[in-house]
Amino acid sequence: MMLGAAAKHSFDANIMTIYSEVQTMYNNSKYQIQYFMPENPSYDWVKQDHITKAPIWCSVDLRDGNQALIEPMSLDEKLEFFEMLVRIGFKEIEIGFPAASETEYRFARTLIERNMVPPDVKLQVLTQARDHIIRKTFEAVEGAPHAIVHLYNSTSVAQREQVFRKDKAEIKQIAIDGAKLLKELADETKGNFSFEYSPESFPGTEVEYAIEVCNAVLDIWQPDKSNPVIINIPTTVENAMPHVFATQVEAIHKNLKFRDAVVLSLHPHNDRGCGISDAELGLLAGADRIEGTLFGNGERTGNVDIVTLAMNMYTHGVDSGLDFSNITEIGETYERLTRMRIHERQPYGGQLVFTAFSGSHQDAISKGFAWRDAHPNKPWCVPYLPVDPHDLGREYDGDVIRINSQSGKGGVSYILKENYGLQLPKEMQEEVGYTVKDVSDREHSELSPSRIYQIFKEKYIENNKVFSISECHFSQVDGILAKVGICMDGKEVVVAANGNGRLDAVSNAIKSWFDVSYELTIYEEHALSRGSSSKACTYVGISCRGKRYWGVGVDEDIIKSSINALTVAVNQIEGLGGGHREKEIRMTEIMNYIQENYLTVTLDDLAHEFFLSKPYLSKYIKEKSGSTFSDNVQKIRLKKACTLLKNSDMNVDKVAESVGYPSIEHFNRHFKRRYNMTPAQYRNSNR
Repeated sequence: MMLGAAAKHSFDANIMTIYSEVQTMYNNSKYQIQYFMPENPSYDWVKQDHITKAPIWCSVDLRDGNQALIEPMSLDEKLEFFEMLVRIGFKEIEIGFPAASETEYRFARTLIERNMVPPDVKLQVLTQARDHIIRKTFEAVEGAPHAIVHLYNSTSVAQREQVFRKDKAEIKQIAIDGAKLLKELADETKGNFSFEYSPESFPGTEVEYAIEVCNAVLDIWQPDKSNPVIINIPTTVENAMPHVFATQVEAIHKNLKFRDAVVLSLHPHNDRGCGISDAELGLLAGADRIEGTLFGNGERTGNVDIVTLAMNMYTHGVDSGLDFSNITEIGETYERLTRMRIHERQPYGGQLVFTAFSGSHQDAISKGFAWRDAHPNKPWCVPYLPVDPHDLGREYDGDVIRINSQSGKGGVSYILKENYGLQLPKEMQEEVGYTVKDVSDREHSELSPSRIYQIFKEKYIENNKVFSISECHFSQVDGILAKVGICMDGKEVVVAANGNGRLDAVSNAIKSWFDVSYELTIYEEHALSRGSSSKACTYVGISCRGKRYWGVGVDEDIIKSSINALTVAVNQIEGLGGGHREKEIRMTEIMNYIQENYLTVTLDDLAHEFFLSKPYLSKYIKEKSGSTFSDNVQKIRLKKACTLLKNSDMNVDKVAESVGYPSIEHFNRHFKRRYNMTPAQYRNSNR
């Protein structure tokens, strides 16, 4: 449909109107910097690169944190939270604004009247610089063993102009009058009291004016080293970069009166997401104390997170004085009492903060743990883990290395080792990792340690999909002679074979029955370290047609463990029992007879034993084995000779005689034709 000129003009005008309204709604030009730099800034704080001493900590969870909750805590919940804060190690705890509500007032009285405050813990209460509120506050803390009365009034340009409509002198006088009343009531009220003052809305206050007000308050209180006071600088609404705040703090630190009798405190908020940085840089700039909350709870975007702040210091080797060694329990209590949720990525306390799903990360962490086991006295330095999760009560397998479709060999191997004691060969780890990842990918889910083990067990320990071995009997005959019971399709056949050792003999029996060729390339074993320390765990890797297959055996008998591992590995060969036809039972019995009587057996003996004519038997053997009767005897004799050459000190003449060659020349000729080297050369190459 074509628009007319008038309609098109109207349409374009509407579009421009909408665009203009959007631009007006989202318009950065209406903002400007609202903070104030000191008139003569110094930047001494930048010369320090880390915090060397923990500050005094003050929890404001029960005041700043509680007032930010949709449903504030009840009295009983606040009492439980208070006890948790004491256990963590807080020595100063702001318990509320007693004049604000009956619950706040009752909470203060309950703590004091029930003697719930330890002698080394100070209560802190907040009050505006208003006469009746200050008086109500002192009523709430009467009889306290030690209470900090925290006085504040707003000093920012916006508050002065828009809220109070007072000039600088009038705002300062509010602070002075409040400070005087605190001092007066402290003398009149039973209990032990100290003072704190905050120029609220400091970020929008001229730095020199904030210092002027603070010093006016200090002139009233006249602190000394035996009776210090607290000057608290809040980022009530964070409005600057952290280095700006640090420069402001440094100016206050250098210009406060009675500095050696003043504890310079910070109360950072997180409106710009810089609460932690404000606190850390502020401490470098001269602050002595931090007010904050667990996990950063508080109005709007919250207060500074004391957990993160304290643990950051801890990872630099600084004792924070706070105990977060059971962070999970602390977090669960916090969530239950506040009805707030700790984000999974919350530093140190979140469910996933130590978790590595990435294969390369898991591999690096796993190797880091192994390196640390070998160097236990070295400082903590594990890839991707800035702190030892154990220090926070977290577990390596459940919290650090977890498995999904993104995981790799290192993570899966670590889970199997830590939970089940399985120490996978390095060459096996990649295949197992892919096996587990494929399952996670198909199921679209994270895999628990028990599910990972189930997958591993089904493929590598209990995989007898084609055949199993029921029993083996061994005898010492020119090496080891094994009679192996192979079960498949509900039937059992006994196959005899010789080998250099028991496992080699069983392997030769399996090769003979299935007419398959493979090489046993990897064999490792260890005692299980978890659950069943008396059991052996064996890993067998075989190579067949350019591909490697793995099996694992677990048994109290190391021989059974090895055989089970070999059996599982062979079961995984593609086409086994299908494309590679197993031999008939009669042929197996014939070969067993030859194996057991190779020194003297003749075709006549064999025909008599199996009631067959010599011509038929000769043709049958050639058809089923691919070799003549004579060739089969020669193979067995030469294989026996190889065993003796490798495992005994017999001279070559004696070896030849032992395996049925009275002529050394005849033996040498046959041996070289089969192995492309003389018997002596074979012995030297296998020693």
